[in-house]
Amino acid sequence: MWLIVGLGNPDDEYAGTYHNVGFRVLDRIAAREAVRANGGWDRCGPALISRKVILSGQPAVLVKPQTYMNNSGAAMPPVFERFEATAKDVIVVYDDLALPLGKIRIRQKGSAGGHNGIKSLISTFGDDEFLRVRVGIQPEREIGDVRDFVLSRVAKSDRDLLEQAEEIAIKAVNTLIAEGLSKAMAEYNGIDLREKEN
Repeated sequence: MWLIVGLGNPDDEYAGTYHNVGFRVLDRIAAREAVRANGGWDRCGPALISRKVILSGQPAVLVKPQTYMNNSGAAMPPVFERFEATAKDVIVVYDDLALPLGKIRIRQKGSAGGHNGIKSLISTFGDDEFLRVRVGIQPEREIGDVRDFVLSRVAKSDRDLLEQAEEIAIKAVNTLIAEGLSKAMAEYNGIDLREKEN
């Protein structure tokens, strides 16, 4: 059973922010898999989980921690217990300010890179070996305060690129499940959507 974990903040005021890329990607997957029609989202401790879906022929559950970004890891132990899962069953989708807007990067392990949600997951898992789909949000303009930026609503000028990147993140999740890490990295880590814009 794959656990597809999207990171974000749970309140409506954060729904359209840069920091909620992970939630939006999961919502897009949920819409395609008719999660609402199949019973919607359930509670599992401090997380929302979908009913089981089939992605690329394999069973998966979508997981949205409801603990706020900086404490995302606290939502995972009840989910792990319910599905008898470990960090190796996890694919995490999240925003990354270290990557330019229009790029995604797939990784298998590594540090949190300053992302507090990932830092929290590593602390909870006791392990940094879990699959990640990082969606770049760094625009080409100056952004000022980082916290203010990630919690701000996505600018109109950034929306199209970010939506395209979120769509590619969905494809990357499916490729990770169907064909593995090497194939997914080769296929998606070189994409730069800014080149199409220009």
